[in-house]
Amino acid sequence: MSDTINTTLGTTDVVWDLDALYDSMEDELLQDDLDLCTQEAELIKEECAGKLAGLEPAFFARSIRRLERIEVNLGRIDTYAFLLFVTQVKNSAAGAFMQKAKEEASRINRELVFFELEWAKMDQESADRFLQADEVAPYRHYLTNIRRYADHLLSRTEEQLLVVLSPVGNESWLTLFEKLMGHLEFGETKRSEEEVLSDLYNAERAVRKNAALELTEGLGSQLHILTHIFNTILAEKMITDRLRSYPGWISARNLSNELDDQTVTALVNSCTKRYDIVQRYYGLKKELLGLEEIYDYDRYAPLPTLPEQQVSWQECRKMVLEGFRSFSPQMADIATLFFEENWIHAPLLEGKRGGAFAHPAVPDAHPYILVNYTGNIRDVSTVAHELGHGIHQYLAKEKGYFNSDTPLVLAETASVFAELLIFHKQLETIENPEQRRAFTCQKLESIFATVFRQISMNRFEDMIHTSRRDQGELGDEELSRLWMKSQEEMFADSVTLSDHYKIWWSYIPHFLHSPGYVYSYAFGELLVLSLYRIYQEEGEKFIPKYIQLLSEGGSQSPYDLLAPFNIDLKSPAFWQGGLQVIDDMLSSVE
Repeated sequence: MSDTINTTLGTTDVVWDLDALYDSMEDELLQDDLDLCTQEAELIKEECAGKLAGLEPAFFARSIRRLERIEVNLGRIDTYAFLLFVTQVKNSAAGAFMQKAKEEASRINRELVFFELEWAKMDQESADRFLQADEVAPYRHYLTNIRRYADHLLSRTEEQLLVVLSPVGNESWLTLFEKLMGHLEFGETKRSEEEVLSDLYNAERAVRKNAALELTEGLGSQLHILTHIFNTILAEKMITDRLRSYPGWISARNLSNELDDQTVTALVNSCTKRYDIVQRYYGLKKELLGLEEIYDYDRYAPLPTLPEQQVSWQECRKMVLEGFRSFSPQMADIATLFFEENWIHAPLLEGKRGGAFAHPAVPDAHPYILVNYTGNIRDVSTVAHELGHGIHQYLAKEKGYFNSDTPLVLAETASVFAELLIFHKQLETIENPEQRRAFTCQKLESIFATVFRQISMNRFEDMIHTSRRDQGELGDEELSRLWMKSQEEMFADSVTLSDHYKIWWSYIPHFLHSPGYVYSYAFGELLVLSLYRIYQEEGEKFIPKYIQLLSEGGSQSPYDLLAPFNIDLKSPAFWQGGLQVIDDMLSSVE
């Protein structure tokens, strides 16, 4: 079935070329890079360990550049292993290679644990001597950020032990999750997760319901393993947070996002207080679909007047590039590279990971994008979304490896903005009022998925992390109860959640890979709605400021990066403004 879809859509040969990283798992450069990293790590440790505060600023800066070079090489190996694995999760050789890459990185990083410990705990006077030196200026934000973790770092021996154990700890459970989901087949025709989820958007109610039941049946067959994976990762985070003296389960995520708790609380509270927008919408959709009751599998049902079309890969490419070019030719030129240089992996393949992502790789290579392209209009938005990430990563790589890594809350800015550009471009081509309304409804549902659904999942995370710490291991029934509670609070009586829906927490990878991550989506969406409103007001003069924002990567805090736009992230009024844009969109449909 997948082969037929790929042929029809023209994605069969849209596969990425990893040669910018390595030629193969047997590439001799792999071992050369590992040997170089090993030697450099040992030399840096010998020259700097226990002596950091007494170094000359020039030598200190040189040492940071050497550390960065080690991380670039390890990052290249890790990226290659990961990208190889996600397109063939059933391949034992690819899985073993990825595990080996993690173990080698762990071995090398063990030698470098001293640096962050000594730097974070260095007295302020000694630290200022380095921070004020011109040679260190390019790394000032990176170094300042490390010092924010001073109260959460352990002893050198403990930190080394955690690094050594990491490949067989949390990382190993994440790999098991990926392998399990990659091997799962759904329904009598043994379809992939991506194919089944796609049917939830089908116009035929029977098809949607069958897809929901098939997904539940497949997940249920492995629920005992999925429950154990969730509990293990919840426990690992509980233990780590306790060891590192984090006051709450979300504290480490807020710190890595460079946000204070006030900002995150303002975001979450503002969104939960506007769940009425979701409930109003589904009340309206019930009328538009002519249904007496909307079930969970009806949420993404297309309205009858929605323009039906299957978009080929070439049409998708044209649509996205034209949308980008109307905003910024520079954005379009960068996006073109992804299509022409084989930086994208698009076909549906057996054993390929579901979903979509953009991976920044390393600065001296280029980002890579994975999608599972099925040809519907949502997939066009997904391609635009991931290309937004890719453009952001491509622009930020000029800042270097340490400064290009953007906090997660800003990492979603470019992707969501790209989606919005394509939406408005597509909307311009639709003249029929009913079709425009249906198309706007589809966009609203996408925004709901990015804002309200993610915040409801943040509430689920809050409950499961808190419950795991208070009550001990959670059974699948308790996990399911908390999942339903978080979802029912959002939908109220506007959507009927069937009994099969209660285990759908079990396939969502964000809960495992990046605990606390999901609020970043809502942050990004509401931020972009505000930025787009500024763009509509300022016109052309907004564009260079926006490109500069992306180009800065993670070289400044989110507060500093957004200062040119006069945005106050700590103010509930800011988030309420973004939510009002959604309310206005719904009012126009109503």
